[in-house]
Amino acid sequence: MRTQITSSATVMSSDAVKKRKPKVIRSEAGAPETKRGRAEGDQDVRVYNEEVELEVRDPQQDYMLYKDTCAALAKLMEEIQELKAGGAKVQSVEIEERRTQCSVHFITLKKLNRLAHMRLKKGRDQTHEAKQRVDVLHLQLQNLLYEVMHLQKEIGKCLEFRSQHEEIELVSEEEFFQEAPAEISRPHVTRDDQHQLTLARLDWELEQRKRLAEQYKMSLARKEKIQKAIEQKREYLSSLQPGLQNIMQASLPVQEYLAIPFEHMQKQAEVARHLPPPLYVLLVQAGAYGQACDKNLSVSISGDVDEAKALSRPPEDSQDDESDSDAEEEQQNTKRRRATLGVQLDDKRKEMLRRHPLSLCVDLKCKDGSVLHLFFYYLMNLNILTVKTKVSTTTDLSGAVSAGELLNSESLLNCLYASDHGKETPNPANRYQFDKVGITTFGDYVSDLGHPFVWVQKLGGLQFSSGGAQSGLTGSALSASHMERTMKLLRGRLQARLALHKQFSSLEHSIIPVSSECQHLFPAKVVSGLVRWTTMSCQEFTELGFVQHVLKAGLVHETDLFFMATVERGTARLRAAVVMNPRYPEVAPLFSLSLHWKGERSGRTDDNLQAMESEVNVFRSELQGPRPGLQLLTNQIQRLCVCLDVYLETESQVCDGSEGPKEFPREKMCLRTARGPSRLKPFKYNHPQGFFSHR
Repeated sequence: MRTQITSSATVMSSDAVKKRKPKVIRSEAGAPETKRGRAEGDQDVRVYNEEVELEVRDPQQDYMLYKDTCAALAKLMEEIQELKAGGAKVQSVEIEERRTQCSVHFITLKKLNRLAHMRLKKGRDQTHEAKQRVDVLHLQLQNLLYEVMHLQKEIGKCLEFRSQHEEIELVSEEEFFQEAPAEISRPHVTRDDQHQLTLARLDWELEQRKRLAEQYKMSLARKEKIQKAIEQKREYLSSLQPGLQNIMQASLPVQEYLAIPFEHMQKQAEVARHLPPPLYVLLVQAGAYGQACDKNLSVSISGDVDEAKALSRPPEDSQDDESDSDAEEEQQNTKRRRATLGVQLDDKRKEMLRRHPLSLCVDLKCKDGSVLHLFFYYLMNLNILTVKTKVSTTTDLSGAVSAGELLNSESLLNCLYASDHGKETPNPANRYQFDKVGITTFGDYVSDLGHPFVWVQKLGGLQFSSGGAQSGLTGSALSASHMERTMKLLRGRLQARLALHKQFSSLEHSIIPVSSECQHLFPAKVVSGLVRWTTMSCQEFTELGFVQHVLKAGLVHETDLFFMATVERGTARLRAAVVMNPRYPEVAPLFSLSLHWKGERSGRTDDNLQAMESEVNVFRSELQGPRPGLQLLTNQIQRLCVCLDVYLETESQVCDGSEGPKEFPREKMCLRTARGPSRLKPFKYNHPQGFFSHR
């Protein structure tokens, strides 16, 4: 095939040399024309049109011709390269002949290129024409769809059209035929013709409304007469008001002298009518307990009384049937109600956690003048009570840094009863209510709403089903059964925290306050002393290495308070991590020890340090002091200092093996310095003998 193409190209080139063809001129439109010579009539005019040739040529054959031409051209180039490599001259006949053939092939490629561009242009023109036809059809389709939509809207308007008479509530057909006169009802006509029946019912409705309008006018006239009579009586009663007020003001000194605040009680009783039932039960029972058992307890009501009255007022049903303006107002209200269907989730949560506008304030006064204020709130949608606290004292309590959490309102009432943390709602139904509005836990809102302790619910007469045993009491009986014990616990909690506050002030100044009633529990001379007393967080406590056994035993809770005490004597330094339960002094503080002296030791590695922990943790009954045991913490710290003296003095003798100690002189009298395989030291102090012995 390649040979045939080469031969044909050779023949074409020889013919072109022998016979000169007329030059063809092509115009921009693609119509070629021959170049005119001197004598146009004498020369042959030949017209060549490639567009006509393009119609009859096969693109596939042109593609094959293109491939063959490219292959032949490549072959010729290789032969020229071989001839040059073989030493042939550039002007040799073989190279010239192959150059001529290459030129012919280039001409063929240029022609194929022109044909390809013409085919591309023709395809683009055809595509553009087809797109124009599609755009025209698409525009027609859109017009038709718009007409269909318009017709559908018109049809919908026609179907939704409601006549004005359909909004009028007419009497039933049975009642119409029974009450309407025959000239209006016309049974022989209306029973078979629904249209005539509707017209007759409308006529009867018009007659009834005319009659009712007359009755309304008569009622208005009678109402005006009654109002005039009421106004006259009201003026008479108003004239009595100043005199009654003067009498009440004159009786105030008598009320104060007899301790009967009649006016205050009357106002409070008037406001108490608008309290929700749980707060009302709490008001009655707390007031009764204060009058009977605790004169230092007072109860008061606070809040917006007008808003509470609006909540207790039943909604009034309104019927707008007087005029067209009333109907329009009803339509606007309907649209407004529809718009509120898309209320945001935050608004739903606020509505769920909404408090009653009225609240109770219970004040517990102590002998030293301090007051515990308890604010009780009722969450209407959750049906639970919450409480917030505040402490007022006669002295400044800002001196002790470590006592900052003692009177904190968020933690003051934690675990008043065992395991009652007040973080979650005690009402099981609230869990399903929270799921609807996306509330994960009630603990996130405790700081704003108050703590829902279980004892608070019982004071309000609320009792919810739980895993524990139920008392069977409800309402006032349940509140009365828990009132006395709860008030005593609250007063004890306040006294314990105030006592701890004073003790912490002394401990921060390295002074261990020991009362005179507890002096006999310790020897006269204690060398070891407290050098530091600080507070720490729960996370800092858990990171200590010598308290891990306490954590594993589950003796530490998030509601506990954590402190660090440092006791020193000479080069020995004893660190005591203290865990204080909120129910102190009913639950004693828990001490964990670590001694830094000739290395580091703890209760897990040293039996004597473990015995020291037992002295302050296990035998706490010896350190309780007079009831209610408010000196327990300071007595434990003092006992710890005494035990450190015994440990160091006896340990020096054991280590040195000599009669006289070198660093810590022996000042405590001990019957035996060590006993048993563990070589335990005598930490028990015997009074009044004044010596130490083993337990």
